[in-house]
Amino acid sequence: MLRRLSPVQPDSFQFSPANLEWAQAQMTKYPEGRQQSAIIPVLWRAQEQEGWLSRPAIEYCAELLGMPYIRALEVATFYFMFQLQPVGSIANIQICGTTSCMICGAEDLIEVCKRKIASTPHTVSADGKFSWEEVECLGACANAPMAQIGKDYYEDLTPQKLEALIDAMSAGQVPLPGPQNGRFASEPASGLTSLADLKGQGDALNASASLAREHGETLKRIDGTEAPILTKWLRQPQPDAAPDQQEGQNGTPEEEPRPASGQPADETGVTEQEAEASSAARPRSDREPAGSRAAEAAADDAAGARKGDAATGVSADAGRRPEGLDAPRDGSADDLKMIKGIGPKLEQMLNGMGFWHFDQLAGWGSEELAWVDENLEGFKGRATRDEWVAQARVLSTGGETDFSRDAAADGRYDEEE
Repeated sequence: MLRRLSPVQPDSFQFSPANLEWAQAQMTKYPEGRQQSAIIPVLWRAQEQEGWLSRPAIEYCAELLGMPYIRALEVATFYFMFQLQPVGSIANIQICGTTSCMICGAEDLIEVCKRKIASTPHTVSADGKFSWEEVECLGACANAPMAQIGKDYYEDLTPQKLEALIDAMSAGQVPLPGPQNGRFASEPASGLTSLADLKGQGDALNASASLAREHGETLKRIDGTEAPILTKWLRQPQPDAAPDQQEGQNGTPEEEPRPASGQPADETGVTEQEAEASSAARPRSDREPAGSRAAEAAADDAAGARKGDAATGVSADAGRRPEGLDAPRDGSADDLKMIKGIGPKLEQMLNGMGFWHFDQLAGWGSEELAWVDENLEGFKGRATRDEWVAQARVLSTGGETDFSRDAAADGRYDEEE
């Protein structure tokens, strides 16, 4: 199923102080350098705060974890638990439509949602309170048909009972979750056939329903104030930075394998290594009306400024900025695309930083290289990973690399000239 971001996006997103503190605590679960492993819980908390995941929220989480936007987008669009469209302010009702529930009447429940909420899924009701969708099996087959509303399951539903639940929630009530036909849990609907002597002992509600009754937070979005933040793992000695392999050995090859190794760039002139940070398929929205692509550069600059936040652990001032030029010498720039890893997008970015010639790149030391790596928005680390300096030293003396020879021979960038 194709999952796209909503065509209408908010201007910005940021965690509340409580949620930011929680997210930073989750990042400490992982060894130094592996904080990106917290992407799923951090995205989930962003969704809990807003009800759904907007593009600004996804990018905010990526920046918080120091990862490329595309990696966070891959996670958010892969897992169906992440809502990419606005949802109702009270609840997004998820109707299980898999076999057991379908046989027991899920289609009738969907008809209720179409009539009382909206005719199509992922659409907010006219009053803004509800939205709905059909989902795959939620694992409560013995209590079919059922729906997840908020944090809890409402089971053994009928169309009438679902209508009553929606009306009650709309009026500000929080109906008790669990079986809606008087069952304790998932015992046979006709009554117990074993352990019958235990019937009536203990709480009248099963453990899940009992907790829901106690907390009353079925429909409440998590805001970080529900429980104290516990970081028990920090009480133990912390491991060293994680090795790449479970055997404790660094198995990363010196040259990273490239899926398109040896293949010419396509007609766009962009190799798979150089996918554009801003896709041409980006949906038009209130945040980015037609003709406002240039505004993204300013947004990227603002995002870079935020990198100094302690949450990221990264400084926007990493390394030392190399000396640049206001314009190419004698009005003629070198073709930086002859360096493997630099496509039209990155060449434009480097020119904007004042880098026009091979000898400029060839002269970068470790501090200058660190600065460039940190400030390649959307391509962080590319200069080191693809060894730009070594390639530039060869090209600046009139030599050729395998890549520059192939690029010149097949004319892969001719249309860009």
